Amino acid sequence: MIEYESPQLDAVFHALADPTRRAMLHTLSSQPLPVGELAAPFEMSLAAASKHIQVLERAGLVQRTVTGRTHLCQLNAAPMHAGLEWMRHYERFWQQRVDALEALLKAEDRARKPSRSPNPRRKP
Repeated sequence: MIEYESPQLDAVFHALADPTRRAMLHTLSSQPLPVGELAAPFEMSLAAASKHIQVLERAGLVQRTVTGRTHLCQLNAAPMHAGLEWMRHYERFWQQRVDALEALLKAEDRARKPSRSPNPRRKP
């Protein structure tokens, strides 16, 4: 069943709304990384990168483990499933409309095509 009011779903969409956070998730999809390495490709302070990571953590998309002074970030893609299910509901909605439009256009094309039967009034 599709949830329309879900703080978890709201947090996931909020986290995914930012291109920096999406890029971070993409990077983490290949391997876990320390915060410093995850932040390195972006022109921002470590504090700013940490704020992005906190948003990802609140959404459940990133898990951070701390060993000494090292904060290792790891992707947890499972929360994206709820967002995917929400979007699939609307994908079906739009697909039905596209299918109906396609059927209508095909019917119009068939109605406009001249018949191929010979014209009885026309002499060869």
